[in-house]
Amino acid sequence: MLNPFFLQGSKGEQNLVQDIINEHLKIHGVDVYYLPRKYITEKTVIREVIESEFRDTYPIEAYIENYEGYGGQTNILSKFGVQNLSNLTLIISKERFESYIYPLIDGKSNIKLSTRPKEGDLIYFPLGQRLFEIKYVEHEKPFYQLQKNYVYELSCEMFRYGDEIIDTGVEEIDSTVVNSGFIKSFTMVGSGTTATAQVLNISNGGVRFVTVTNRGFSYKTNPNVAFELSPELGGTASGIATMISGIVDFCEPNGDLLRVQGVELSNSGFGYTAAPRVIFSGGGGSGAEAVSTIGNGVVGVISVTNGGSGYITPPLVSFTSSNIGIVTAKAVSVLGANGSIQSIRIVDAGVGYTTVPQIIIESPYTQGFGNYIQNEEVIATISGKKGVVKSWDASNNTLNLHKVNGEFSDNDVLVGTISSASYVIYDESIYGIIDTFNDSDIIQIEADNVIDFSETNPFGMP
Repeated sequence: MLNPFFLQGSKGEQNLVQDIINEHLKIHGVDVYYLPRKYITEKTVIREVIESEFRDTYPIEAYIENYEGYGGQTNILSKFGVQNLSNLTLIISKERFESYIYPLIDGKSNIKLSTRPKEGDLIYFPLGQRLFEIKYVEHEKPFYQLQKNYVYELSCEMFRYGDEIIDTGVEEIDSTVVNSGFIKSFTMVGSGTTATAQVLNISNGGVRFVTVTNRGFSYKTNPNVAFELSPELGGTASGIATMISGIVDFCEPNGDLLRVQGVELSNSGFGYTAAPRVIFSGGGGSGAEAVSTIGNGVVGVISVTNGGSGYITPPLVSFTSSNIGIVTAKAVSVLGANGSIQSIRIVDAGVGYTTVPQIIIESPYTQGFGNYIQNEEVIATISGKKGVVKSWDASNNTLNLHKVNGEFSDNDVLVGTISSASYVIYDESIYGIIDTFNDSDIIQIEADNVIDFSETNPFGMP
């Protein structure tokens, strides 16, 4: 039996030790943020966490145990790339946690354990501007001084982001993961401007259209198109071949190779008295043949005066004219960068024009508005698919999403469930894992400059 005349740790003595520890932490510690994990979705059998989020932060003073720097292997090169494995050991006051943080998180939904720090919660270390995940909580070290424990020792490891939602309202914390994880990046279209173009001339004896009589075979790229010289100086027509793939027959067993589908005119020429011969050259294939048809009063050259912006698909092009008894010209638009019209090609130059017709180009999508909010859900109006906003760059109309539950349809409009922002998808530019502490992409790019596996396998048979 213990001597009953010695208390072996009275309440006053225990409080004194706790007060000294608290004071020591306030003097020699650093302020960190404690982020409790909220469990949203789990597997019912093995309790695997499918969805979790961090929305609350609680500043608390902590003592840094590893005074010589981060522990662990720091950086390791593996088949998964360069990984940062820095460890951090922190000591926090047991009384401070129980009297300050516990009352604030007790009873909150989706928080499993509130009476102590728990494994899986996060610590934001402001000196290194990094998030660490608590891997183990030691609560019996020092071991029952005066019959009580006074601190928690938190063994932390660099947090590896896995699509958790981190939305604490503290910019310094939220920005550390704004572009990390499995991200789809989209260029969105807001308020576009309508392109304009004009017909520079009409001509007599110009090529009206070209009819392909033999598509040829085995083309790897578009062949060049040449027309027989016009009797008139400078009147020779010019055109561009359009291609088709996926046709497999005896002449072409490879469906990936191309065949000539048609010829679109960039200049119908003038002065032809007979239909000029059409010549195909280059492109890696052979056998393509076509014949031309000429006419008087045809559209000659079309110039794009303003490429516009915000086009998702090539807009329709139409011609208007006061001329009577004409065959109306037909043309198609070609999109360039940033959703603008690069050129307009003539499919049928028409016939019978005596004055230059006007060109009308279809207007782009102009209903985009608002600003998406980080971590809000967006819903696609066509496909019904959903995603969560990682970041939104309004100046470049770039939207980064994660937790996307499928593939969006062409021309899907993404609507924010909180902001009501609405824009249509123009282009999907990035689809993959982005890790700010992982240099795999950089290593791969540099390695490709040394060894090119697309040509042959340098370590074995081609």
